Amino acid sequence: MAEKEDFYDLLGVSRDASQEEIKKAYRKLSKKYHPDINKEANAEEKFKKISAAYEVLSDEQKRAAYDQYGHASTDPNFGAGGGFGGGFGGGGFGGGGGFEDIFEQFFGGGGRRRNPNAPRQGEDLQYVMDLEFEEAIFGKETTIRYNREEECDNCNGSGAKPGTSPQTCSTCHGAGQVNAERNTPFGRVMTQQVCPTCHGTGKEIKEKCPVCHGDGHTKQQHSVKVTVPAGVEDGNQMRLQNQGDAGENGGPYGDLYVIFRVKASKTFERRGSEIYYELPINMVQATLGDELEVPTVHGKVKFKIPAGTQPGTTFRLRGKGAPRLRGTGNGDQHIKVKVVVPDKLTQDQAEHLRKFAEASDYDNVVEQGDSSFFSKVKDAFKDKR
Repeated sequence: MAEKEDFYDLLGVSRDASQEEIKKAYRKLSKKYHPDINKEANAEEKFKKISAAYEVLSDEQKRAAYDQYGHASTDPNFGAGGGFGGGFGGGGFGGGGGFEDIFEQFFGGGGRRRNPNAPRQGEDLQYVMDLEFEEAIFGKETTIRYNREEECDNCNGSGAKPGTSPQTCSTCHGAGQVNAERNTPFGRVMTQQVCPTCHGTGKEIKEKCPVCHGDGHTKQQHSVKVTVPAGVEDGNQMRLQNQGDAGENGGPYGDLYVIFRVKASKTFERRGSEIYYELPINMVQATLGDELEVPTVHGKVKFKIPAGTQPGTTFRLRGKGAPRLRGTGNGDQHIKVKVVVPDKLTQDQAEHLRKFAEASDYDNVVEQGDSSFFSKVKDAFKDKR
């Protein structure tokens, strides 16, 4: 059976982290790996693990049980038959791993403790960038500014006043852990826990840096140039490495996730790389045909309307759509014809249409239901008789 990941490691917090720190870590990670935002293959699985870890660590009772018994405490049968998932009978001690894990937790041999002095990558950040419709299609270069945690220039991230350095912890003498007695089903046993003075680092800062106050980081405004690729869509995101918060203990900076929010167009509708446009024409243009200039995202182009074009007919302009973000070339623009029938006609216009209908045996055409367009034409001038 694969070893389960430590809940504290999953959230990237220390074992003595406060509830506020746990909540903050969960919020950042859940945004980063939420399946609606992150389309990477393992994002959903990672999101589920993070959520499971937060469910336990955000509950004081569940957290206390987890701290004492590890992953065994998350078993639905935990606490039955003597408190060990159904007791010791039946399956014995081998194979399941549960008793051995618990035994190790009790007597200090189990449970990987993350080295608090090991380099850790900084937190990831998010930045929402608003784009005009055309900017998303053609891309652009811009500089964004945001606040992030940066390594303190005054103390170079040590947290100690310049000229001084962190000292060995006086409580744990540099071990990062202290011994403590704990009540268990086996009686009172001696266990180890994170040192409350140095929080596991084994070091104390006697004289704190006056700039960062011992934190090692300061909040600074940061700017970075972003190249928006042509063809991005609403909700797409881009990862910029090492543009997030500063790491711990010399670890690398986190990443910045730029999420694009694209404004809608008043003229076009976009579906991926395909662009859709509704072209209004009058009934004469639909009947006799015409040549018009129509807008595209690439500029106006000449477009011929064939004679006898029916309402709702769709034409295609190849290569006049948006660039394909993960491919080559452009999509197409689709032009849907909308025939506009006049609400009012002059007597002269009505007379001409009446003659046209008579010459075309129009009443017979309408009765056969061959053209809803001509039905609208008849309705337009019928009241003028």
